[in-house]
Amino acid sequence: MRYPQRMTIAILETSAASSAAIALTDALSARLAAITGDDGRSHFQPDATAARSCFLLAMRDDEAVGCGALRPLAVDGRSDVGEIKRMYAHLAGCGIGAALLQALEQRAMAFGYRTLMLSTRGVNRTAVAFYARHGYIVRDNYGPYAGRQDALCFEKQLGGLR
Repeated sequence: MRYPQRMTIAILETSAASSAAIALTDALSARLAAITGDDGRSHFQPDATAARSCFLLAMRDDEAVGCGALRPLAVDGRSDVGEIKRMYAHLAGCGIGAALLQALEQRAMAFGYRTLMLSTRGVNRTAVAFYARHGYIVRDNYGPYAGRQDALCFEKQLGGLR
């Protein structure tokens, strides 16, 4: 469903095990399975106690309408890299994804991350276009995505947010 007008969104931190988080990540998994043939669950293990991690909900009124997670990423021995996981907006075109991404980037800076990385499937054209619009550039596939032709990895340097 697509709504042209922007909505007022509040961003809240919660546990990835909360009922709202589970409902949204289940919806994301179903959408990913329909688009890509894989629900994407195998690359995200929720851990609310991990340092420098968070799980955010986008709320409209009292309804959870989107989610996204941030966690540390061990790449090239660096400790200043974070990874975005499980980004999902229930409604497209309303600013939910942009609000979540901005909040995740701000949280990443507060955690001391200088670079954010993420992966999606190339066939997921909506996600690919979204990340490109928000300043993410295609990079070599990393970690479990290395060598996978179906994966498309992105990164963004966060220095410009200061």
